[in-house]
Order: sequence, then structure tokens, then C-alpha cells
Amino acid sequence: MKVNASAPKEPLNIAVLTVSDTRTEANDTSGAYLVSAAEAAGHNVLDKQIVIDDKFQIRALVSNWIASKNIQVVLVTGGTGFTARDTTPEAMQPLFDKSIEGFGELFRHISYLEIGTSTVQSRALAGMANGTAIFCMPGSTGACKTAWNGILLEQLDNTHRPCNFVVHLKNIETQCATREV
Repeated sequence: MKVNASAPKEPLNIAVLTVSDTRTEANDTSGAYLVSAAEAAGHNVLDKQIVIDDKFQIRALVSNWIASKNIQVVLVTGGTGFTARDTTPEAMQPLFDKSIEGFGELFRHISYLEIGTSTVQSRALAGMANGTAIFCMPGSTGACKTAWNGILLEQLDNTHRPCNFVVHLKNIETQCATREV
């Protein structure tokens, strides 16, 4: 990883969403992993929610985060497969101002090295909306680790070179340290 050592690291304000019909706070290892990984990287996790796999409930919650002045990044885990209940891509795509095609492509490339051809069943995707980056990954904790360690850790780091997503995010005048949107 190339780093701009002269730039101070900029913490981002992040919201985490787990999409699941069965997960609770007690057994949501994927959402918990994303929270701990983001915090370990120096970011502020302002909100974490679990919603059932319903595209309208997903879209409503993420729309509120996109509209918020305090959220710069939304991490979504779950609902990206091919079952009838998997609706995360259908919920998110209408919200995007721009798609980040490279996220899904790179995620599947890295995932292929880990799980082989099963990665074709992932509809991981990402996009930008109102200055907010939204990254949607599969619901397994392993997939969240793949996305975080293989892509997000560097792309959400303003010191990463030659480029990162921080420059594209809405500016937050005051970084919030509490879990409030």
C-alpha cells in the first residue's frame, strides 16, 4: 500500500446495515465485524441497524443516511445473493448517482481466489449518492473480511495513493463521535 505520510489520517463517519431475516444483535457477526474493523481503522461508526430483506425498508433506511449531513459511508452486508429474498442490489441501485463498478468486479476477483467459482453468485455492488459512498457485500463474515481487507481499508483511507474515495465524500465540518445520525 502506498501512503502519503505527510497527510494526517482523516476519520470518516460510517453507518453499518445488516440485511437479514434472521440476524439479531446477538448473532450479527458480519455487522459486528464491519463496526470493529472500521473503528480499528480510526473511523467513527455513528449508526448500526439490522433490517429484514425488504427492498423498501432497506432503501428507506439508507436514504435517510444518504440525506444525513453526518454520514459519509454506508456499509451494507447481506441480501446480495440470488434467492427470492435477496433484494439489496434492487434496493440500492435506484439511489446511486454513480455506480462504482470496480468494487463488485474487484470483490469477485479477490473472492474467486478464496472460494473459487462460487463467487459468481455474489452481486456485490457499490455506488455514490449525495456525496455518500455505499458498499454492499455478501452477508457472510468471511465476505465482509474480504471486502474490508482487500478493498475498503485502503479506499477509505485518505493517505492511500494513488487514489481513494475520501476526496469524493461530502465534507463533514464536525466529526461526530456518538452514534447519532
